[in-house]
Parts: sequence; C-alpha cells; structure tokens
Amino acid sequence: MNRSQYKYDVIIIGGGPSGLMSAIAASGQGARVCLVEKGSKLGRKLIISGGGRCNVTNAKEQDELIKQMPGNGRFMYSALTQFGNREIIQFFEELGVALKEEDRGRMFPVTDKAVTVAQALIDLLKQRGVSIHLNAAVKEVLYSEGRVGGIMLQSGEKITAPCVIIAVGGCSVPQTGSTGDGYAWAKAAGHTITELYPTEVPLTANDSFIRDKSIQGLSLRDITMTLYAPNGKKINTQEGDMIFTHFGISGPASLRMGHYVSVSQRKYGAVPLSLTIDLMPDKTAEEITAESWQLIEEQPKKAVKNAIKGFLPERIIPLLLSLAGISDETTYSHMKKQEWSKFTNLIKAFPLTITGTLSLEEAFITGGGVSVKEIDPRSMRSKLMDGLYFAGEVMDVHAHTGGYNITIAFSSGYSAGTHSAQEAFEFFYENDV
Repeated sequence: MNRSQYKYDVIIIGGGPSGLMSAIAASGQGARVCLVEKGSKLGRKLIISGGGRCNVTNAKEQDELIKQMPGNGRFMYSALTQFGNREIIQFFEELGVALKEEDRGRMFPVTDKAVTVAQALIDLLKQRGVSIHLNAAVKEVLYSEGRVGGIMLQSGEKITAPCVIIAVGGCSVPQTGSTGDGYAWAKAAGHTITELYPTEVPLTANDSFIRDKSIQGLSLRDITMTLYAPNGKKINTQEGDMIFTHFGISGPASLRMGHYVSVSQRKYGAVPLSLTIDLMPDKTAEEITAESWQLIEEQPKKAVKNAIKGFLPERIIPLLLSLAGISDETTYSHMKKQEWSKFTNLIKAFPLTITGTLSLEEAFITGGGVSVKEIDPRSMRSKLMDGLYFAGEVMDVHAHTGGYNITIAFSSGYSAGTHSAQEAFEFFYENDV
C-alpha cells in the first residue's frame, strides 16, 4: 500500500476555527490536506465571534486560561503547552494580523474586524495548496477494520485518506452549520457522547419586572452576580457587564453564569434558582448607605428618586424603591434610615428568580459532546479508532466567553492537524511494500 492509493493524507470536516487551524497545521507538516465544509463559505462562526470583531485568544497565564474552562479544562493542558495563547498571538502577528489587548486579557485584531482574521487563515490555506470543498455535506466517515479510510459525501462522492479530523462544532448557533453532525460519526467509531446542554447562554427569569419589560434593555456595567442552589448554598459568582432582556438577562457575566445554571438544573431538576446582583461591588453596604443618605439629606425637598439620580442607573431606581417598599415621591423628611437600609441592601443584592436558560440552539457554546476520556489529550487522536481525530466544540470541553473557547478551537485544531499528518506519514511508511 503506498501513498498514491489515497487521494489525501488528512481530511478535515468543518471550516470553523478548529477546522481551519487543523488544515493549517497539517499542511504545515507537508501533508496533502482536504478541507470539507457543508456551507458556502469558510469561517462563518469565526466571522460572527466577538460581536463581529473576533476575540482570537486571551492573554492570561495558562493556569488562568484553564480556570476559565469549566468544561473539562484540564484536558486542554497538553495541547495548550504545544500551541497556547502565546503561540496563537505570535502566529497571527507573523501572518500580518496585528492584535491588541483589551479588558480582562481579551485579544482582538487592531482592525476590529473578524473578517481580517478569517481571511488571513483562508489565504494561508490557499498558499499551502489545501484542497477546499465547499457545499460538500458529509454523509459518513468511512471505517474499516479499526481504521479510518476517508469520507463519503451526501452526493455519493468518496474521498480517501488514512486520517480524518472531525471539527464540525456542536449544536449551538446552527445557522453557522453547527448542527450536531459530528456526534453520529463519533458514535459509529464507538465513542460515547456525553449529555448535551446549553452553555455560554442567556438566562431566563420570571420576576414581575422581567415580565412587564419595565427594565428591558437596561445595561449594567462592572457588576457581580451570584447564583444559589435550592438549599441556599452559593454555586458561583461572576463579574462583568449584563443587560436585562424581555426573557431575563444576557451579556458577558450572564453568559458565563449560563454554564452553572445548566449544570445546576441537570443536578437539581428544572427548579427556580436564586440569583443576586451586586450593583456596586467596589463599595460596602455601609458606604453605599452613607453616601446615598447624604445625597437625600442635602436635597430634603426633592423626592428621593430624584435626589439620587446619577448615583445609580436612572431606570433601576423606581424598581429598587418599590422593592424596598418606598414610595416614589417620598422625601428625606419622611424617610427613616431603617427603611433606607432596605433600599441600599437591594443595591448589594438585587434579587432575580432564574428559571433556566435559552435553548441549546440559542446558546453560543454546546456543553457535552465526544467524551474526552476516549481522546488522547496530547494529540486529539481517538483512543478507539486509528486515524480519527477531533478538534474544537464537538468534544466535551468548553470555556467561558472572553477568547477562551476560540483558544480551545485553535489549540486543539493545531494539535489534531500536526499529529494526524505525522500519523499519516507513519502509516504509509509502515505499509509501503
């Protein structure tokens, strides 16, 4: 058996971040690479990531990166050592994509355009002679006697290679082509698919002020939110920005909390969970009470809602007063300090009743997937089928927003591409007669 009996050395299914990096890494080893994408263009999920700006990685230290990967982050340790955030930054800068660091270590292209990143990757693939098949839906991955043999397209065309990388994403953001196709191909190779659930997903709530949409669209910056179990035990705290919506809350802090809501409801059932928002995490309740009391004391004839304008986002003041049992028109002379402390306590612990999350299809990331227990963490190679590799979100590994998920995609893609090319060469060498 020689190399000419196979059309390619490595086939990659999926043209998202992990697939693109897999193709770049494999072709960089000198492999004949075929990249198959069922859609009409490459990098669709990449182009919409980071609000259309593409948060390519995060500049934090490796241990911190792994802390931000609540879905089996330790599995990524070896891959990140080979090709982590420092290497990703260097890779793009050598490609001519200048990057800049923003808050919380997030790295963006200086152009603020995701298409800059996507085009640089696609141009490199073309320079390296990667064969790109668009509008090419895969029907099945071909296996024979414990080894990959290639793929069969829905059109009936067979493409041969001794190594295949499944990099098709999960079930989230299906308009980008991530519709869960990879799970069936992994199962056919004997792999376990762990329970799928939404993560990096907005939260739903049923409080009256959510239902009546009175604060819909209100954004809050630099808050902290804390989620509690039904027994009152603290589950997790997240910090950052958020926004009230017609169904609940969204924004970066809420999306990160989505993981813990999903996991908790899988544990406790579909029961409501308490969540509190600290609107002023940098101040104590005593400091807030003293400062706000001074404001109303200095303007005794004004209604308290007007006296504290500027101290808090204006749209939330009437709601906080109502929850504290204080009339809108109350003035300082009619205000008791004990009543006012109820108001300031709400600033430190604004309550929400979380009923769940939006659906898996509406999530940004899929939790669950191909069990990482059955994948070699150093190479992303299947432990069950020779020549089969995985990269990105199709695996049971995920992270919070902030450049961490795309780091998983690039890092696992690089590892899968590099090692699959090496395996292909070894396969031909060992079997050539």
